[in-house]
This record gives sequence, C-alpha cells and structure tokens, in this order.
Amino acid sequence: MNDDDRALCAATAGLLQASGVLATWGLALSLLSGLVLALTGRSLPSAAWTAFAVVALMGLPERYLALRLRLDAALFDGLARDTIPTATAMDRALETLGLRRAADGQRTLADRVLGARQLLQRHGFAVVAQTIVFAMALAMQDWK
Repeated sequence: MNDDDRALCAATAGLLQASGVLATWGLALSLLSGLVLALTGRSLPSAAWTAFAVVALMGLPERYLALRLRLDAALFDGLARDTIPTATAMDRALETLGLRRAADGQRTLADRVLGARQLLQRHGFAVVAQTIVFAMALAMQDWK
C-alpha cells in the first residue's frame, strides 16, 4: 500500500470516527423515547405514543449502522497504520470471523471507501429520520 492509499485510509477512518456524534444522538433519541413510553405511555395520545415507539424501534437499525461504522473505522485505521498489511489480509480476517463471504471477491480501495461513505450516509439518514419523528412526537403530546 502506497502513501496515498494510507492517507485515504486515514482520512476515511477519521470521517467514520467523527460519525460517533451522530451515533450518540441516535442512541439518546432511542433511550429518551423508550423512557417516555415507560413512564408516561398510558397517558399519551395514540399518535404521540406511536411516534415515540417508532423512534425507539428505529434505534435498532441505527445501532447496527453505528456498529458497522465503528468496525469500518477501525479497519481503515488498521490499514492506514499498517497493522493490517493489505486489504486481502483484512478480507481473510473478516472471512475467518464470519463477517465476509469468500465468494464476495476482491474490491478496490476506492470501492471500499465509497461503501463506507454510503454506510455513513445511511446512518445519517436514519438519525435525521429519528430526529424528525421525535420532534413530531413531542409536538403531538398535547393532542387529545
């Protein structure tokens, strides 16, 4: 791996690590929604109850995406620091862990970076959707 590839891996790892702020916000929204449902669920109008439940349930795929982003950040960091010598070695390790199929084939570094960015975008969309539905739930609390 040349210096440009290492720099790309380091920059990608940094970008993915920065998404931790979004992950914290998504987790907070899920926990707050669950807490609201647990403490005041019976007194909420059905529209607000449903909206809080949707936010809490949206936390499940959001947590999965956050986990994947943390894993990808660590993998790109390993490539940048040369603790993972090559993408092929990384693929073999992922196959051994059962996280990748051997039949998936070899991907270029550019494809891997693009995939990580798309994962980051999906996570961002999930957290934005959670935020919007949470705001709607707050607005609907007083509806009777």
